[in-house]
Amino acid sequence: MLNNLLNHTTLPVLEQVVNFAQARHGVLAGNIANIDTPGYKTRDLSPELFQESLKEALVKREQAPNSNQISHGVLSNRERTREYNAFEGVAESTKHILYHDGSDVSLESQVTELAKNQNMHNMAISLMTQQIRLMETAISERVV
Repeated sequence: MLNNLLNHTTLPVLEQVVNFAQARHGVLAGNIANIDTPGYKTRDLSPELFQESLKEALVKREQAPNSNQISHGVLSNRERTREYNAFEGVAESTKHILYHDGSDVSLESQVTELAKNQNMHNMAISLMTQQIRLMETAISERVV
């Protein structure tokens, strides 16, 4: 019963956003750690690809043939455990200038991307916290 209650909120979607932000943070931190490594190529997880795959999953869920039945949330258990292809899609970036040592890591761009990623993570956590507080208020029948 609790699973059905939680799955009817935005929590499953926000959980995927947090998971993606954590995975991307690791990739970006790896880029910064290898800034002085000759020949190192910048790697990244595409936020655009993640957002597109999440959008497709949401649309697919809405258009399910059993949409008149009780929904089990935005993402099924199978979809949650599989994670999205964006997590597997760590790719070398071709957007950066190639330096004399063969690397293309720009500290400024990596720190900027890290800050954007942190903002996305913080936003998702904040929204999850608000959702849980709202449920606590409804369950306890008093304002927390």
